[in-house]
Amino acid sequence: MSGVLLYGCCQKTAHYGQTQTSLGFRLQPKIYLLSAANSYRFPHKSSLKNTRALSSITNLKEIKALLSLRNRPFDTSETFSEKSPFWQLNGLSEDDIRSVMSRTVCGKSAFELWGHGTTTDELRMSLLEYPEENMAPYLQQNSTYKINVYTFNKTLVFKDRIKKIDALDFLPFKGTVNLKDPEYIFCLLEDYGSDPNDIPEEPFHIYFGRWIADGQRELIRSYSVKKRHFIGNTSMDAGLSFIMANHAKVKADDLVYDPFVGTGSLLVACSHFGAYVCGTDIDYNTIHGIGKASRKNQKWRGPDENIRANLRQYGTESLYVDVMVSDASKPVWRKNTQFDAIVTDPPYGIRESTRRTGSHKDIIKPPEDFSGESHVPVSMAYHLSDIFADLLNFAAHHLVLGGCLVYWLPIYRPEYCEEMVPLHPCLTLISNCEQTLSSHTSRRLITMEKTKEPEDSDRLVHLADPRFTPYQGHNSFREKYFSGLTKKNGKDAKVTPRNKE
Repeated sequence: MSGVLLYGCCQKTAHYGQTQTSLGFRLQPKIYLLSAANSYRFPHKSSLKNTRALSSITNLKEIKALLSLRNRPFDTSETFSEKSPFWQLNGLSEDDIRSVMSRTVCGKSAFELWGHGTTTDELRMSLLEYPEENMAPYLQQNSTYKINVYTFNKTLVFKDRIKKIDALDFLPFKGTVNLKDPEYIFCLLEDYGSDPNDIPEEPFHIYFGRWIADGQRELIRSYSVKKRHFIGNTSMDAGLSFIMANHAKVKADDLVYDPFVGTGSLLVACSHFGAYVCGTDIDYNTIHGIGKASRKNQKWRGPDENIRANLRQYGTESLYVDVMVSDASKPVWRKNTQFDAIVTDPPYGIRESTRRTGSHKDIIKPPEDFSGESHVPVSMAYHLSDIFADLLNFAAHHLVLGGCLVYWLPIYRPEYCEEMVPLHPCLTLISNCEQTLSSHTSRRLITMEKTKEPEDSDRLVHLADPRFTPYQGHNSFREKYFSGLTKKNGKDAKVTPRNKE
């Protein structure tokens, strides 16, 4: 049975020695080892001061989504644990691994695993049992190579790393060592657990293998919001944007839509994978890139600060369809409009208001000769429960079969239960991943897939089945968020020196 091993995907933050991650695969007769991010940290939407970690399940769901693009299963071993820094998977090829690593931002590197064990003796026995014909192509006399030692949750001094490399002298390397530009790179990886306060003397598990490929973590730096031409107060972090695009299984020539497009961070990420992108937003100034700037020491936006300029910055302007001012509660699309994916981050009412056009008051109809050039539509509150109900209903009608809806759902943690996640008869919940924002709030990355076309009977299902009834508790998220913040500030104020006096 073929298999794969993934390393570094646990939720807890751990200290790394020479590398930050590992993720791996095993085949028959070969085994492959991949390195994935540990608890990856991104800036979150509702705080400027802190960063919060995504749960390990987010890394797991990204890998699953990328494997499904190649119609490959996520087949694990009996000892698989989401919180473990190592994952062993079955039934994959080296091409599958390269495909995953060409997109993942949660994965760091991939290796062909030659041996593993809980002790150095077990590792030695495992390496000696590895088929010599699989090793031979990389141990030729005219080849060059080097060996790296990577540790998880522990730092080794140079002398100890050299000892571990020397202990591998039983391997039949015939080539020449080249530390700068080797033809092949081999790695010894040691797992010391995930508790930085209880690091063992000896590793829990040891792996050795040949390096195959690196992931796309460089995208997090090259697409950083700090380097972007056009940004706003709530521009989505680059790393999260790519994770959302991978969860949506965005690929070349797809048509991707964001109904709360803002400054277009999600469009930038999706266009990187070759998708055509478009979006809408109710904020006229954001769509047209006018008004006050979000950057420090800049009062007003420049003449070329807009979403198109962002795609032009990264060489994907040709994939930019367009964006327009539109109210998400009143879709403007034709009934036969079909998107391959909908990727979005609705407003939570914290830093961006939740508004829609309309009014509870009687509106006097404007005169027939009114041109509308300077018309500012009246807006009213757009409750979160209505936002999500409209979003799911829109996805059910405008996604292609098999298309994905990916969005963030804000949650008040003390009250959270799975029944809070909005559902729709035409959409199947694929994943639900948490990103903690504070002690009392978080947001959950929801991925849904369209599995059936909407029918007239679906309207009756909404009324008859309580699972499809919008959860009204979402509407008070803003009040609960700030009440928790007030309590926290109150506790902090009690311990100040002035209060003590």
